[in-house]
Amino acid sequence: MAAPLLTVCRRSGVRFGPVTFCQRRFLNTSRGFLVRPRPLPVLVATGGGYLGYQHYKRKNQEDGALATPTEVALYRSFPTRLLSRAWGRVNGVELPTWLRKPVYSLYIWTFGVNMQEAAVEDLHQYRNLGEFFRRRLKPTVRPLCSSSCLVSPADGRILHFGRVNNSEVEQVKGVTYSLENFLGPLEGRGNDATPSSFRDRLLTSADSELYHVVVYLAPGDYHCFHSPTDWRVELRRHFPGSLMSVNPGVARLVKELFCFNERVALTGQWRHGFFSLTAVGATNVGSIRVHFDQELQTNAPRYRKGSFHDQSYVAGGNQMLSREGLPLQRGELVGEFNLGSTIVLLFEAPKTFAFSVQPGQRIRVGEGLGAL
Repeated sequence: MAAPLLTVCRRSGVRFGPVTFCQRRFLNTSRGFLVRPRPLPVLVATGGGYLGYQHYKRKNQEDGALATPTEVALYRSFPTRLLSRAWGRVNGVELPTWLRKPVYSLYIWTFGVNMQEAAVEDLHQYRNLGEFFRRRLKPTVRPLCSSSCLVSPADGRILHFGRVNNSEVEQVKGVTYSLENFLGPLEGRGNDATPSSFRDRLLTSADSELYHVVVYLAPGDYHCFHSPTDWRVELRRHFPGSLMSVNPGVARLVKELFCFNERVALTGQWRHGFFSLTAVGATNVGSIRVHFDQELQTNAPRYRKGSFHDQSYVAGGNQMLSREGLPLQRGELVGEFNLGSTIVLLFEAPKTFAFSVQPGQRIRVGEGLGAL
């Protein structure tokens, strides 16, 4: 009987115990599968960002303080765009028929999804997670409020609302972002030589005020967004950016959160003046789709910081466009998220406009936001 083989470390010459045939075969065949780890870049790019996020999340829970610029930078270093693209690929993978019901049922149980409202209730009909997330609803489950001039564009929760008294807007109470950074530079509005605020240049009448409302879509909510009123879209502006979480807890921590994140702003006019609807991306929500804009591509692998891309819907040399922009009717389907996120409405209205909602209130598409 052959003597058992001993393993010897090449560098130190230290001998180890007997190795069986199966162990020798595993050691020999597994060498080709081993990849030499390079932990430093991984720790800096991922671990640092995650730990930074957890640190300022705990800190905020303790003392209510905003995150410092360093803490925000650590969070932004976490590769959320890469993770969101990977999540998008996972969403597109077709699931075996036998696996669909268990997977979707777990999601329904976790996030409280009401499948009785879905146009297709049979879970086996959704080939992948993406189709399930973007499911359509039955036509009768979201009636439009007849007494309100402005209805909710999405299912979700009211984070904040009110008048915009200067060029700073509250994303949640006490935490603001710059109106100019959020919408980008104005073109053809006002005279740069005339001293006026960014807010004032948006208004078309001295008798009007600028209002805003923020609707947060949770993962279990219906992920499509609709037109909140009859209006005309004149411009689509796409801002590439970060994909940080926009849940209320993070929104209380990070000043200018909505300006950091990737977003698609639709601006135009309604019967009372300026109107805009902005879809804000978030972690795992890099995909923002606007149904009438086939050129829009969000969450690209590379982008230039501070850049934005415009698409005009007002006729210039293009005979296919209207001189007044693209008309949208109240309740009309506009676009969709790949998962939950945030919708921000900024609009001009007479001073008699009054909101009919409360902070933290649950709201659904078509329910009234306010009236004159």
